Amino acid sequence: MDSLENYLVDKENMIIKLLTPPFDKTEMNPGYIKEYIPGVRENGGQYTHGAIWSVIANAMIKNGDRAGEYFRIINPIEHARTKENVLRYKVEPYVVAADVYANSSMLGRGGWTWYTGSSSWLYIAGLEYILGIKKNVDTLIIEPCIPHGWENYKVEIMYKNTKYKIEVNNKNGKTNGISSISLDNNFINTNQIKLADDNKDHVIEIEM
Repeated sequence: MDSLENYLVDKENMIIKLLTPPFDKTEMNPGYIKEYIPGVRENGGQYTHGAIWSVIANAMIKNGDRAGEYFRIINPIEHARTKENVLRYKVEPYVVAADVYANSSMLGRGGWTWYTGSSSWLYIAGLEYILGIKKNVDTLIIEPCIPHGWENYKVEIMYKNTKYKIEVNNKNGKTNGISSISLDNNFINTNQIKLADDNKDHVIEIEM
């Protein structure tokens, strides 16, 4: 993961590359990716599927700062914060691009949009691995892995006809780990909560 950080993450241009350097003038044949010009799509550009998995991987090793930073790099809205960014990105800032170019002549330009499964992976990375909200059948599992600067966040989920309000507080500036958890003002000793469809509102409070 440190090699990924050192060689593939271009923070200035908001790109997480699939590989580097791109295949260009070589007799070696890596397959069809060589058909793309260097720095485009799988040939050394950001292939967003893989970039998102780097968010998930960092969350799995409890590196919330990097997970949050990589999520921000991939998030399309971050590529449209300024007019200059918009003119460089050139695609919609409200959908995930399947790729972002690292080629110097098109640096930072978004590739295919809409036609991509990357959006669903980004949703999973954000909800399940950073916010740490996972559901396994009728069990809710809460395991945050967030940037240390996040002070709190709230998530509401519906289980059939029942609403669960989740409030996570991080006054100690942690990236992972839960100090206490309560359900409807009653402390519990597990982060796995059995969901009940009782048509009531429930509150889950977590202190990291």
